[in-house]
Formats: sequence, structure tokens, C-alpha cells
Amino acid sequence: MIRARKTWTTAVAVLTVAGVTPPGAYAAPVPHEMRTATTAPDTVGKLPPGWRIAAENGRNHLEWQAPEPPPVSGARVEFRANGALVGVPHRRDDGRTFRLPLEEVRTAGLENLQAEAAGRRLDDTPDKSTSRTTDPPAPKLPPQLPAGTVDPGEPGSYATTTGEYSLPSIKLPGLSTPIEMRGVVVAPANAPGKRPIALFLHGRHATCYVPGTDDTDENWPCAKGSKPIPNHRGYLRDQKLLASQGYVTVSISANSISSQDELDDDGAQARSSLIRNHLGSWADWTANPDTAPAAVKGTETDLSKVLLVGHSRGGEGVNRAVMDSLYPPPVAQDGYRSKARWNIRGTVLIAPTILGHNPVPDVPSLTILAGCDGDVSDLQGQVYTDGTRGVSQGKALHSSVYMVGANHNYFNTEWTPGQAQAPANDDFLDWVPPGVHDPLCSPGAAGRLTADQQHQAGATYIATAARLFVAGDDRVRQLVDGTGRRAPSADPARVLTHAVGGNRNAAFLPDASQGGAEVTGARLCDAAATGRTACIGETGGPGFSPHFASWGTNHEAGRRAVALDWKKPGTTAQVTPGKPFTATGAQSLALRIAVPPNTSGTRFDVHVKDTHGKRAELGTVHIDGLPGTDRARSSVWAQEVRVPLTPATQTGLDLDKIAHLQLTPLSSSGKAWLMDAWSWKPGTPAASAGPLTRVDIGRLTVKEGDTGSRTYQVPVHTTGKNAGTVRLYVIDPDTYKATSKLVKVGPGTTGIDVKVQIEGNMRHGPDRSHDVLVKAVQGVVVGSHIGGVTAEDDDPMPTVTIEPVAADVLKGTSLKWRITLSEPADTEIQALTQIVPVPGGRPELSTADVDQEWVSELVDEIPNPAIPLSGAPYGTLVHEIPAGEASADLLIPTIRLQGSEPVKYIRLQLTDEAGQLLGAPFEGTVRETV
Repeated sequence: MIRARKTWTTAVAVLTVAGVTPPGAYAAPVPHEMRTATTAPDTVGKLPPGWRIAAENGRNHLEWQAPEPPPVSGARVEFRANGALVGVPHRRDDGRTFRLPLEEVRTAGLENLQAEAAGRRLDDTPDKSTSRTTDPPAPKLPPQLPAGTVDPGEPGSYATTTGEYSLPSIKLPGLSTPIEMRGVVVAPANAPGKRPIALFLHGRHATCYVPGTDDTDENWPCAKGSKPIPNHRGYLRDQKLLASQGYVTVSISANSISSQDELDDDGAQARSSLIRNHLGSWADWTANPDTAPAAVKGTETDLSKVLLVGHSRGGEGVNRAVMDSLYPPPVAQDGYRSKARWNIRGTVLIAPTILGHNPVPDVPSLTILAGCDGDVSDLQGQVYTDGTRGVSQGKALHSSVYMVGANHNYFNTEWTPGQAQAPANDDFLDWVPPGVHDPLCSPGAAGRLTADQQHQAGATYIATAARLFVAGDDRVRQLVDGTGRRAPSADPARVLTHAVGGNRNAAFLPDASQGGAEVTGARLCDAAATGRTACIGETGGPGFSPHFASWGTNHEAGRRAVALDWKKPGTTAQVTPGKPFTATGAQSLALRIAVPPNTSGTRFDVHVKDTHGKRAELGTVHIDGLPGTDRARSSVWAQEVRVPLTPATQTGLDLDKIAHLQLTPLSSSGKAWLMDAWSWKPGTPAASAGPLTRVDIGRLTVKEGDTGSRTYQVPVHTTGKNAGTVRLYVIDPDTYKATSKLVKVGPGTTGIDVKVQIEGNMRHGPDRSHDVLVKAVQGVVVGSHIGGVTAEDDDPMPTVTIEPVAADVLKGTSLKWRITLSEPADTEIQALTQIVPVPGGRPELSTADVDQEWVSELVDEIPNPAIPLSGAPYGTLVHEIPAGEASADLLIPTIRLQGSEPVKYIRLQLTDEAGQLLGAPFEGTVRETV
């Protein structure tokens, strides 16, 4: 197949060739970096504007180029086709080009390509020339909750001191550039005794800026003329609040990791190693105060009381640091080799990523979800709460704090316009065209927080977590556990909370591996399914749900909910857990229920039945939808509602053997999603780390070989003294479909045993990646969640020859050359031919001399008058030789015009992707007559 190529927004797959020998010319030497090529997916077709297939250093890439560089952010950019994950591209140095090696493409077709980040479309920004004449109505905001009995956002009694330390840089596995060891310390002045410590870690952001300009980049170290962005100094207000309350605080820099974190785990392990290196230094200074830097001298820290606070990618790093402190990682992947000399009492995760979906279950956490997040816009941090259910002992409280009107950046002053040293932005506005006003999240909208209001609210909830998790003050639990109380210091922010763990016992968890349920009058739905079993629907339905944020597979099992959809009141949905549950000693039944955004008046009667058939009405719950818009859609978030168990006791229902939960809608019609149900009582029990097995998936890279079959095993590192269960996903390298199953791991089990058969051959082809992913289910934590076996092609590129078939023709016929490979390949081979000017003043074929449909690929608009073909804006032709075939024809169809014309010529030149010449040019001749 031959087509013309538009070089800057090409709509075809383009691969380079090696060893090209034009007719009648020498064989041009081929640069080393051009020696290999890879396959395109089976269905490429016409790629959308801004997309192309490009080659560099012998690898071919699916490439998307943004009109302007998107901000460096915490959300991972992903390529998707038809909703399925294609792969995770790398950002190039220009900041606007993203490339994915074709051998890493994880789908068989590339129809409906999209570039996304946390569920937000990046390559389909609405027309910036359009604006609404009238704004849509503002969504109704939730009411302010009653004030709690205490307010952790009020400053404490201590004056504070501030200093900064800088230690020698460290080397971390997988990263070529050393990592800075820099921290800004804010501590209480003259506080008696040893003080608890809070460590902050910022997220992925630009690392350098040029003063006086808007220029930023993600290089490290910074180039001459640019300065480091002090990302770690963005939490000084939060630090000062905690320090006034008696905490020693330190916020550490991770710029070097941000510049290098395009890794399988997106830098989670590296950030963990950095955190633990800092904590190790603090442990050394506690043991030997004389060795402490000036910023630390005079502080006494109690490393048995540590709070970790992470923002964006820093949240994922904090989670991994907790895991690595309790369950050490494999030595080869870790950058801290000593045992933990500290005890992490809890974490605060601010608008975090959780790309591995691997929360630590037995250490309390508080996750802030920003309702106007323009970066991690799918609010995937919800998994830090949901993903702990049923995994371990269930005593650690995991709270989600939904903050209406907060964006991603304003929790860090160095990411906030008007407060930052470097250029900064409102992340929500990154995807909103000028002139378009979002009635919830645009600046000035009724629900949108100002930068100062948002930062104050964030500081208040960080302090709340410190007071609950570290100081053990149970009075503040009601601010974060779904009880429905607020901290006045966070006003005017509208904040809702729910939680799992703590003094809850599971009544209903939807995943079959955690007991499951039978459902009547409703349906069980899957987070990652499509069609009628999907929880929200194939295209997002009424909104997106943080509970169903996508993971690394296109089809995922295990994350389920009960979907209710009723057309009239009184349609009872009954949930029957896998086994009866007990509520003895509990005060209430707590349910987490989501409803569509901007809805109001959804009400349910809640009943329970015991195994003897006795039924009790517990009460009525009322839920209004959270505010949402077409750009702030991640608002299908479960709100916690509770009904007292007293009526069940009064009717004689057996609280030890509750067999059924019933929800009867009272509203005329509606939708809702029941995430889970719990028996609840007040209090915060002590949480200790369970003896969990740790699983890390590795990656083995092997050569394909020339003959025969070889079997390799996916490397798995497992530690721990007790058996547990994971859900394993094996990705088919041809169809890219995921097959999942539950697997026992740990002592006494066969563990994860995935064998991969590699067939050797002597044909050039693509690298083949056999990927596996794993998720914790019970008794397990997962460090590295993705790995597998990659078979590298070790066969040389076939040489290409081009011979004339009809290079001297009459007008109205086609010029024709045959492109031939020395042997077929297991991948499509493509050559590039550029139309170049004809020398010597000879007449040249013009845009009027060839088929007009053919020439339309060379120009945006057919020119009038005609121009020489070598002057066409997109004068590069693509010659495709399909996989398994050895030749293809290059055709240039000419047409006969009225009147007599002279002999005309066309001159062609083989090139590589960078435009470098491969061999000598060749010509075609078109005559009026023989």
C-alpha cells in the first residue's frame, strides 16, 4: 500500500528502513540507530490529527503532539483506543510530544485514539474560539455540616523556627541522575521533650524555571540560566500550623525523581527510598545530636510517632514508604538498605495518585479528594480507602475527605499563581477554553475555593489526621469518619467524609473474594466492565466515579458495587451477603451510597432480616448528589449514611445472624450505587500491622533466539510467614486481553507461577512483552504490581531494494517501482520517499498532472494554479510492505490533460524518519507520446 505522508500530522503508520539500495546507485551506509523496526497494531487506519507513527533510535513509536505543552503533573498520561489502554507514553524534551514504543502497545487496534490523564481527555480540547452566551446554572452545594467539638485547624501555643538542610545526593536503582537530599524544617520553639515528626513530600511537577519568563521544564540538574523550582517549600503554612501544635516538620525535595520517574511504577519505589533515607538521617541525628545540621539542632524528635504527608505522586510515594518500612522490598529495587528505625502512625494523602492500586491496609490514612481537580481528575486516591477492605485486620481507619471546590495545585503554594516563585497555574483551567465559565470550578464560581481558602482547609485536615493518628485524640474522629461534623477552620470549604475500618465490622463487601453477595431487585456491577454489567456505563453515564477509577488492565475483576435503577418507588433491592453477619455490640448500620451528581431527594427505607426471617425497619436515609458539571464529573462518590440498630433490638431480631439487607427507594425514580455496608460503633481502636506477605513482580528480558522454543518464568519475589491471596492478571501479547484468577501466595502455596514460551525464529519482528499484573486481595501487600517477560527481537532488518517497473510512461498511466525485501518480516516494513526538485531546469510533474485524490494527501487544499509536486507541503510518500510479504509497489497515477505538453519528470529520494538521505535519488519520466 502506498500513500502520501503529511509529515507533521500524518494519518498513516510510518516506519524507517535500513540497507536501502536505489536502482543504479550505491548501497548507502545505514546509521546504527536505524537498524531495527517494530510492528504497528493490526488496525492502524487513519490516525486523528496530532497523531502519527514515528521512529527514533531504531524503535518506532505511536506519537501524539499537543498544541501546547501540558503542565508537568501527577496524573499519568495514557494512550487509549476504544476505551482500552494502549500504553503509557514518555514525554519528550519539547514538553508537548508523547511517544509510546510500538512494542509496548497493548491493544490490537488503534481506532478512536485518545490521550488521557486520570480520565480527562487531553487531545480533544473544545474550540477555544467558542464561548457560551449564558452560563449554565450553578450546581447546588451541599450544606455546611455542624461544627465538631474540637477544631484542629486552630494554631497551637508554640512559636516556630524555620531552617533548611542539604545533604550529599544519593543514587537510587533505575535512576541515572543522583537524587538531592534537601529538606525545609519548621519546628516548635522551646517545646519540652521529644516531639512527633511530620514529613511532607511534594508531587510530580516542573523542576526548573527561567526567571522573568514563563519557561519551565522537567530537567535535573537545571540548565545554565534556569533555577530549581522549590517545590518542597510549598507546605510551609501546613508545617507552621503543625509546629505550633508541637510537631517537628520537614518537607523534602524530589525534583530529581520527578525528572526521571517514567518507570514501571511511576517512581513510587524511588520516592519511598528518598523518604526513608531522610528518616534514616533523622534517626542518626536523634542518636547523635552533634551530627545534626544547623536546621535540625535543638529539636528532639520521637521517631515512634511519625506522620507522612504526600501530595499527588508524593502520596503514592508515602504509601510505598509505609509499605517498605513494614515489609521490606527486594534489595535490588530499593535505595535504602537499613531496617526502619521509626514507626509511621498514619498518612495524609493529598489529591494522590495510586497507579499501582496497592494501599497499605494496617496503617491509618486520610485521603483528600479535590472536587475541582484538573490533574488527578478521576480522584483515583479513593482506592486508598476502598482498596483496604478485607485485605487485613480492618482496624486501621481509612478516611476519604471530599473537598468541594478544591483544585489540585493550590494545596502547594509553589504551584499557586501569585504565591509561587516560578510560573504556576490553576490546573482546572488547563482544560477549559478561554471564555468558558464552569459554574462550579472556574475562579469566582460559587463553589470554588480561593487559593488561601483551599490551603487553609488542607492544613486543617492535615492537622486533624495528626491529632487522630499520632496524638490519639478520638474527639476529632467525627470530622473524618462519616459522622458528619466539620472543622470550622476549614470554612468556607464544603467537606464530606466517609471511612472504612476503625470500629466497623463488615456487613456487606461486594467482591466475591471477600464474601460477595446475591442481589435481587438490583444488580451487581463491575468497575472495569462494559455494557450492562458496568457500574457507571460504557461512556461514563451520569458522571465518573472515583470508586471505579481505571487500573492497568482493560478488564478488571473484583471491584464491584450494587447498582440500583428504579422507575417507581417501593422497588426493594435485597442484598444477601455470602454468610450472615453480626452486629452485636454495634450502634448503627453504616452504608456508603453514591447517587448521580446534582440530584436531590433520593431516599431509602433500610431493613434487615435475620436467618429466622424476622425483619426490622432501621430507618430512612436521604442522599443528595454532589455538585458536578461537564468538566468536573468525578462526583459519583459514596456518602456515608447511618441508621440505628435499636429498632432491630426492640423487635427481637437476632443481631448475630443478619442474613439480608434491604433498600426500598421512596423517590419516584433514580439511580444509586451501594458500595458496602458495616456495623458501626464509636471509637478508634489501636491498629497494628498484620503479618502480611509481600509480593513484587519482576521483569525478565531475554533474546528471542533463532530456533526452537524456550520457556521462561515470570520473576516473582515473595516474602512473609503467612499465606495470602492475590488477583493475578495475565495479558495476552497478541489480543492484549487480560485473564484473571485468584492465586494463593506465601508459605505452603504454589504461589504465582506464570511460564512464558518464546519461539525463536530468524525473521525480523517486534519485541514481544508478556505482561502480568497483581493486586492484593487478602493477607498480602503488593509492591511492584507489574512485570513479565519481554522477548527482544534479535534478527536484523531485511535489506530493501527498489527497482523500476514502469519508470518511463505515457500520460494517463501510472509510474511504478517495486520495493522488495531481502526476506519477509514479522512486522510491517515501511519506507519513506521524499519528492525532491528535478535538476537541470527540466519540466516537473505538477499537482495537476496526477490523480487529484492521490495529490490530496500532499496538500491541505488542491492548489490553483498548479504547483510542482516537489513544492507540495507534505511531499513524503509512505511505502508499506505488510508483515509476511516481501514486496510492494510504489504507484504515482498520472492523468492526461487537454493539449500538448512537454515531457515531464519526477525525482524521488529515499530518506529516514529524520529526513537523512538513503542512497541516490531516482527519477520517473512521463511523455505525451512514445
